[in-house]
Amino acid sequence: MPRTLGRPRHEALRDFIVEQREQAGLTQHEVSAQLDRPQSFIASIETGQRRVDVVELLDLAEAIGFDPHDAVRRLLGAAAD
Repeated sequence: MPRTLGRPRHEALRDFIVEQREQAGLTQHEVSAQLDRPQSFIASIETGQRRVDVVELLDLAEAIGFDPHDAVRRLLGAAAD
């Protein structure tokens, strides 16, 4: 299996997270504070330097206020490679 960073589904997830955070009117700092993580954690996700596992996706969904099902639907619509 090829690396996930930079693949279309990874980019779709990254874009989705940024879009949801911005629509919620939250800064990276505000989200990172809710997660008790450094702001650089959110920045590395949003710039595509870091993968997001399922548990992190659920935590991000709670912190930002989006439905994680919507994220999965977006990924299912993205090209696999």
